[in-house]
Amino acid sequence: MKPGRPSRDPGPAGLGGPVSPEGPVTSNGPGKPDGSGKRDGSGQADTPGETAPAPEAPPAATAGPVHIVGAGLMGASAGLALSGQGVLVTIEDSSPAAQAMAAEAGAGRLRQGDDQDPELVIVGTPPDVTAQVVAQQLERFPGATVTDLASVKAIILDELSGLGADLGRYVGSHPMAGRERTGAASASADLFIGRAWAIAPSPLAGPAAVRQIRDLAADLGAHSVYLTAQAHDRAVALVSHVPQILSTLTAKQLIGAEEAALELAGQGLRDQTRIAGSDPNLWAVILAGNGPAVAAVLRQVREDLDQAITALSLGAGEETLGKSLVGLAGLLTDGNRGAARIPGKHGGAKRQFDKVTVIVPDRPGQLGRLFRQMGRIRVNLEDLNLEHAAGKEFGLAEVSVPQGDGDRLTRHLKAKKWKIVS
Repeated sequence: MKPGRPSRDPGPAGLGGPVSPEGPVTSNGPGKPDGSGKRDGSGQADTPGETAPAPEAPPAATAGPVHIVGAGLMGASAGLALSGQGVLVTIEDSSPAAQAMAAEAGAGRLRQGDDQDPELVIVGTPPDVTAQVVAQQLERFPGATVTDLASVKAIILDELSGLGADLGRYVGSHPMAGRERTGAASASADLFIGRAWAIAPSPLAGPAAVRQIRDLAADLGAHSVYLTAQAHDRAVALVSHVPQILSTLTAKQLIGAEEAALELAGQGLRDQTRIAGSDPNLWAVILAGNGPAVAAVLRQVREDLDQAITALSLGAGEETLGKSLVGLAGLLTDGNRGAARIPGKHGGAKRQFDKVTVIVPDRPGQLGRLFRQMGRIRVNLEDLNLEHAAGKEFGLAEVSVPQGDGDRLTRHLKAKKWKIVS
């Protein structure tokens, strides 16, 4: 279920909250005390059988007009979300086709000669041209705050400084959202809901400009995380850019794989290689723009790979098996420790859930039937993993539910003739 737009966070220093020079300060979460965006954690109305009414969204804090440069996935999605909240949005792109597609989709209209200057400009162009476009927009609209959505920040800030741009009105930002498919045709007004939105203001950025980007993130359903440009780039190298490379390298090994091996592929391989289908040209630009930070993490990964290779190369002989097992177990245990640090639902501490695996027929409406059964006994769906059974007309739905509810859900579903995988 989608959370509502989050509450306004207090913002960075001077706006009600601190800015860490080296790390993030998360400042706002979902809009309800229980972190669910609903009246209680169950997702159900107070009376069984009722549907909880959707809370009215507050009016957008973002003051229009807003002008978007770059009608790709990110820019068009921002335009759709803001337009849907009644904000006046105009949009442009160097590609007339992309511009027309975004306008037709409702992401904004084309600017006219007598249009009022925007209050905010959002630059959604590839990172290698972002600084140039930001500088142009700062000069074009001298009263506007300008932000960009690029996934690297330090190189853009350095280039803008070199160009002599007005850094008081520039606030770098980066929503941690996206899809494997790019372009306005893949845009969605819901793209940013529940996502982190990094805000990396320059040291010269004015408090009012930072507030505008904070409000933009909140209006689009994201929660703000404040970092310096350098800390941002180190962070995304670890949590986004290196995972992309490792996913890609794993997928590359499949090119010459035998068909029999591929038939054995399960959900683990699909999960590992999902982002390997991303746009290679865009990602080449992103990775090159954050090269030093990405290379630093890859060197650490290389050290771990060397340890794994050494442990595996010891073999299973009587004298070497023990050393091999100790080395591998140490790496795997460290992986467990690292995975445990990934934030859980709503960005909080990771919680433990009961998991129930249900056989779901591959027919329309079957997942809906399953969810309705869960709702009838007030069991909240915390997470969902779907795996298709090769050559079968059914799939496996692994539902994560609050601890203590797994047995109750299993008994209820069995009574309703659902098949449970134990």
